[in-house]
Amino acid sequence: MSLTLYHNDMSVCSAKVRMALAEKELAWEGIHLDLRAGDAQKPEYVKLNPNQVVPTFVHDGAVVIESNVICEYLDDAFPETPLRPADPVGRARMRLWTKQLDEGLHAATGTVSACIAFRHQHLDRRPEDLKAWLDNMVDPARRERTKLAIDLGTASPDFGRAVLRFEKLLDEMERTLAAGTWLAGETYSLADLAYAPYLVRLQHLGFGDRLADRPRTAKWAERVLARSAFEEGIGRWLNAKYLALFDAYRSSARQEINRIARA
Repeated sequence: MSLTLYHNDMSVCSAKVRMALAEKELAWEGIHLDLRAGDAQKPEYVKLNPNQVVPTFVHDGAVVIESNVICEYLDDAFPETPLRPADPVGRARMRLWTKQLDEGLHAATGTVSACIAFRHQHLDRRPEDLKAWLDNMVDPARRERTKLAIDLGTASPDFGRAVLRFEKLLDEMERTLAAGTWLAGETYSLADLAYAPYLVRLQHLGFGDRLADRPRTAKWAERVLARSAFEEGIGRWLNAKYLALFDAYRSSARQEINRIARA
């Protein structure tokens, strides 16, 4: 059996798949892509994933893309240690949570990450290299969001909308967790696993106060982070250079995030 994951250390989507692999105790070969260097835009990778994003999973030659799809594929292909609720209602709840990520929350995460921290990496590049990287993006909406984030930082019109979207998310999580231990009910599932990397990113970027204001969600985060799969899928992959970048801008970002959230 051959399991190969094309991934990036700090990619939230890669992290959720690494967590799923860890939960199932599956051995896999990793091919790490340097996203800033344009590895995901290279022709040989685009043949696997025309969306130019990570992760891409290959199981005995079968290529699977999109992180939420990959996680469900893993649960189908390796049903031991199931990561979906056994009942149809629980599965529907789980999918409603993962669906939200693909319908705007992931893009909002990219926005706040770029506006607060990643823009500084791009501003250090030669202008012609940055332009080529942006021009090669196949998704025009992503290209425009990224360019605004690099040019304007937290003054980007997308930033405030993203902060408010996370306020709505955290409120929804707090209400949901009043009725159960995990997002889809009493069973840990792909919903909890999928949101773990996003909550870690939000904490890195200065959203810690917003999480602290929701005690049930904060406790949920503690439970997720205590799982051994968290260390295998996220903890040991955290890049020191990125953590230093987050540290440098977290304080000023926190003030702006709190201002927008409380307005």
